Amino acid sequence: MSQPKKSLGQHWLFDEGALSAMVEAGEVTSADTVLEVGPGLGGLTMHLASEASRVVAVEADSELASELKSRVPLDNLEVVEADILQYDTTVLSEGYKVVANIPYYLTSKILQYFLESNNRPSMMALLVQKEVAERVVAEPGQMSVLAFSVQYYAQARMLGVVAKELFDPEPKVDSAILQIKLRDKPIFNADTAKLFRLVKAGFGERRKKLINSLSGGLREEKVTISKLVERSGIDIRARAQELSMEEWGHLYSTALDMELL
Repeated sequence: MSQPKKSLGQHWLFDEGALSAMVEAGEVTSADTVLEVGPGLGGLTMHLASEASRVVAVEADSELASELKSRVPLDNLEVVEADILQYDTTVLSEGYKVVANIPYYLTSKILQYFLESNNRPSMMALLVQKEVAERVVAEPGQMSVLAFSVQYYAQARMLGVVAKELFDPEPKVDSAILQIKLRDKPIFNADTAKLFRLVKAGFGERRKKLINSLSGGLREEKVTISKLVERSGIDIRARAQELSMEEWGHLYSTALDMELL
């Protein structure tokens, strides 16, 4: 058996219950094309290929990629040796799904890659660090750039915890199944470059009030930012993590009107 490579964040999952829960979270049907990231030894791949119409498994580890077809000898499996962040999603059918046990260290980049892809999936079911899943599904009061980034494009739910003892090698923390259903369109219309400049400025100094962090991040006088926040209908004492998605929409449109972006 191939040994997990620490440099690639590989942790094998063999628990049948957890693997079945992943397929269920992806709501995989016989009509679906499913993209799996980092299939490893193929435990999840076998489950997916048994349920889906087509499975495309993208594996960066050349040794594992070459062995996967013999481990999962099903005709509807296509193995691609590639870095997922370099993979062209436009070759996949519209409405494809992503189901994967992804490397912890790539979680944010993988989320951003698919959420901003030219051909976005309709659904993702990802096994990620429990703490990261909790951050993604956070509500106002505990929001972050990560939570905003996902919730702007999608609805997210944490469906269950997978104990660290079920992995080989055992990671330091528990994992969780994160289900992400992408919206037909983002929660409000925006120039994403300008929007995320605003959001990142707002979260730039997390402990400070929104007016202070925006003033520093946007390089605007505090009196100007105070007007922005007040005109947006937001409490002048608010912090970025307390804002709802709707309030971010108001803040963005007002900032545009005031020519601050």
